[in-house]
Amino acid sequence: MATAIPPPSAHLGRTQRQQRLLSNFSLAGALTHRQRVIPPKRNSLRSSRLSFSVTSAKTQVNEGEGGRTQQGKNEEEEIESPFTVLSYIRSQYNDIMVVDTPTSRVLLLDETHNVHSILYKEQILTGSYWDESATLPAVIPEGPIAILGLGGGTAAHIMLDMWPSLRLMGWEIDPILIDKARDYFGLSSLEQPNEAGGFLSVHIGDALSPSVSVPGGFAGIVVDLFSDGMVLPQLQETNTWLELEKKLMPQGRIMINCGGSNSDGSKNNRTWRNNSTIVTMSEVFGQLSWKVMATTESENYLALTGPTPDFDFWSKMVPSPLTSHVREWKPCAL
Repeated sequence: MATAIPPPSAHLGRTQRQQRLLSNFSLAGALTHRQRVIPPKRNSLRSSRLSFSVTSAKTQVNEGEGGRTQQGKNEEEEIESPFTVLSYIRSQYNDIMVVDTPTSRVLLLDETHNVHSILYKEQILTGSYWDESATLPAVIPEGPIAILGLGGGTAAHIMLDMWPSLRLMGWEIDPILIDKARDYFGLSSLEQPNEAGGFLSVHIGDALSPSVSVPGGFAGIVVDLFSDGMVLPQLQETNTWLELEKKLMPQGRIMINCGGSNSDGSKNNRTWRNNSTIVTMSEVFGQLSWKVMATTESENYLALTGPTPDFDFWSKMVPSPLTSHVREWKPCAL
């Protein structure tokens, strides 16, 4: 299902600060299965939090749905993608920029040129770690799911599209960011109950505050907490995970975007021990799984608490585009 994205406003002129934010960001746009995008030379876009390109994302999505055809490979053509800066503002917490391309809308935060949210106009999946959140409901009890680090709401859009009856609760510390997400990323539409009764409730505040809780506990918690391109330092502390574990109902799980590797080792020797967040979690959770989503430019480690799920059961329970994703998880050998 395509994502309903509010139409862009008039083109905004770029200030020097906007230009500096855009100067190192690498974004491919205007993509079909036969097109590969080369970013504009003067204003290339790059993500340091997540090395993300529409080319790699679309390729992953297509391969997950049955593979790319040889004809598609041979007919790829290189095109340039125009983009428009829809909004730029500095808040107490972020430099917030919203960029529109022919095929997507992108949220950039801070001077590290990080991609914190992306929504495609003709597809729901991103081919990146946000998609993994939609595999979580299959292996947790029924109940509310918290998203800690809501951003522009990419994960919430995907989860409610594939699991319409979910009750999501999202926390974001920056109220201006939430305003922009409502204006440009369709967040308001998620706050209204859909036909299946699912919805997102938005909460402004510290996602790691003791007040982030519900009676009976969360069935699941999605953690995506970054600042200045780095995982929040609190996620390197065992006490943080001990407190988050207390917020779960029995058989509840936490799924975490753990960022990149802390090692300069070979990409052929990826292990969960290369990621300090997962190492810290392993000291708290007796059972833990991990996976890495890699592109040619970067990698994202993810972790999942609890017993390693039965992959046959899990793959049957998740929406069909994600069946291959769940088999990439591995237990941490503690």
